[in-house]
This record gives sequence, C-alpha cells and structure tokens, in this order.
Amino acid sequence: MKLGAFSVSLAVKDIEASKLFYEKLGFTVFGGDQSQNWLIMQNGSHTIGLFQGMFDKNILTFNPGWSSDARQLENFTDIRELQRQLKDRGVELISEADESSTGPASFMILDPDGNTILVDQHV
Repeated sequence: MKLGAFSVSLAVKDIEASKLFYEKLGFTVFGGDQSQNWLIMQNGSHTIGLFQGMFDKNILTFNPGWSSDARQLENFTDIRELQRQLKDRGVELISEADESSTGPASFMILDPDGNTILVDQHV
C-alpha cells in the first residue's frame, strides 16, 4: 500500500517562534500562509507542517498523488481505494472520504496509541 508523501503536521502554539526554530535546524518555508497560521517547511526530503490553532495534537500526514517535494505523481493509488483497502483490513476510520467523489479528499484513522493519521489527497 503506497500512501504518498509523508510529513508530520505539528500543532504549534506560536507559528513565528516555531518557524524560527525550525529554520535553525535547516528547514525552509516551502508553502502555506503564515497569516492563516500554517506553513509547510522542508529540509531536504523531510517535510513538516506548522499549524497554529487548527488542531489539538500532532498528526502523521500522508499525501497520495504527491512526491516528497509536493509534485503531482503520474501514477498513484487514489484515496478512495486506499480507504477501501484499509476498511477491508479492519481499520476503523474516524472520518471518511466520499466514495462517490473524485479528486481531492481525505480520511483519518487512529493508531493503537491514539495518534491521528491523516491521509489527504490534494489532486
């Protein structure tokens, strides 16, 4: 099962302080909008998202259809197919993509320790 590009979405208290901290670690802003309290930062092939006030805890994020540098892949497994495969394997979803839709969609699951996993297709 190929889930797409991986990143960690961090729930931060102060997006400017977090941006400055991660810049010291070699990350640079790759996308997002700081005025809307979210940034995407990269250091080589490592990607993190900084999100102030959008969710309560950190989230593991996968993006079907994207490479690690957020370029659209020609071939990938659609999010609705990934969702079906996980359901067939007995994974409980806490939110679901609309099976009748196409294009961008998302679903969320929890791991056994309560960590949120977001699968978020942008294409």
